[in-house]
Amino acid sequence: MLLEGIIFGLFTFLVTARCETADVLVEAGSQVVLPCKCSFQFCNPAAITWNKSDKGTVWRKQRSGLQYWGSSWSQKDNQRVRCPHSQFDRGDYSLQINSVTEQDGGLYTCRIEYGNHVSVNQVTLRIIKVWASPSDAIWGNKVTVSCTLTPWPKEASVQWLLNDKLFVPSTGVITNKAGSTVIEKATERLTGNWTCVLNYRNERRASATLTVRGIIQPPKDDTMLYAALGSTFALPCIFSPGLMPVKTVWEKLEDGNQRTLRNHRPSLIATGNSFRIQEVALDSQGKYRCAGTIRGQRLTRTMQLVVAQIVHTKKKDSVMLTCQVTNASAVTKYEWVRVTYDLNGTESVGPVQKGQTVVLNNNWGEWTCRYYGKDGILGNVTYQVPMMSGHSGQKSGFSSNKGTVIGLSFLLVILLLILAQMYKNHQRRKRIFQYPALETIVHTISNEREERERNRGKE
Repeated sequence: MLLEGIIFGLFTFLVTARCETADVLVEAGSQVVLPCKCSFQFCNPAAITWNKSDKGTVWRKQRSGLQYWGSSWSQKDNQRVRCPHSQFDRGDYSLQINSVTEQDGGLYTCRIEYGNHVSVNQVTLRIIKVWASPSDAIWGNKVTVSCTLTPWPKEASVQWLLNDKLFVPSTGVITNKAGSTVIEKATERLTGNWTCVLNYRNERRASATLTVRGIIQPPKDDTMLYAALGSTFALPCIFSPGLMPVKTVWEKLEDGNQRTLRNHRPSLIATGNSFRIQEVALDSQGKYRCAGTIRGQRLTRTMQLVVAQIVHTKKKDSVMLTCQVTNASAVTKYEWVRVTYDLNGTESVGPVQKGQTVVLNNNWGEWTCRYYGKDGILGNVTYQVPMMSGHSGQKSGFSSNKGTVIGLSFLLVILLLILAQMYKNHQRRKRIFQYPALETIVHTISNEREERERNRGKE
């Protein structure tokens, strides 16, 4: 009996060939093909059996061609597993699994029986899964991003990328036997594409998308907003698309105290989630806060309003303009440009002058101060310089013009008086000529008077 057992064992060893165990990694929800090839020269027709270590038979084919599926793999409308018949002639009995899940991970065995020969292939299927919970988070709530590999090998390690950049957590990464999990407080910086970089034999990657919604404008607390003195300005409090706050409240924070802004002043008007200042004044500057409630979560955003103005100083022969902002901590440079218009209204901009202050001799007109921060322009403010400002020579010209106008006016009055007198003489003569007999009598009397005066002179 012992001899027969030894002979049977030797025979089994000779007719059985075993392949090394392969590892296949695939992302959850995708399609995978588990390799299984016959090691003999001729393997068709053969009996094929695919088994899973914890689920029994997955798929089986007899030499006659009849096929069977395991109860947990069979579906009414569509079979999740199949072996393409077109590959059988080549000795390829690879198993195709559609829409893989975490439960599909594990050890699979492919057994090929051809005559007295048996070939066994083993494949370990590992499922990578990445997900965010919740995938649509509200600002300020807790959010987790997880990466698992089922089954998890001890030598595997994970790195996280957020929008293709290495992610450095602020609260920590928890790594356990089943994978890696990031736990963070939801903020705008967490929005985007999360990639789990799995280092196991070869580098594998899987991704998930996380959206964090809340107040998107201003993008962060203590954002500085710049407005020109006297302009109309709206303080923004814009929520992510689709979010409708139950109530939006505006407050102005002054010296550690808070004052709720209401429509008791005509210069302050609430429009939607924004707060409009009809005319910016110097006392408009300061810290503001807006708040709204979303899904029971109170979201807030603070912002700093900075007021810009141009201060005009008149000297003997010039005008000095100074650009001032109520908080210049973020300002790195100032620029001045002069704006002029031709008769057609076409605008042209003069050369740029650097510095916070500009001195003008006769360059009246419209001047704009632009102020910049490290990331670009912050804002601008415009001032209209009066046409005579700082130009002393203008006074004499003005006096000369005034004398000319007075002289012309005097001549015009004299001319009008002469014309009026001529008109009166004309009218008097016209009235006399209406009576010819009277004119003859007057003429005769005049002639007689002249004759008597001549005779008296002869005597």
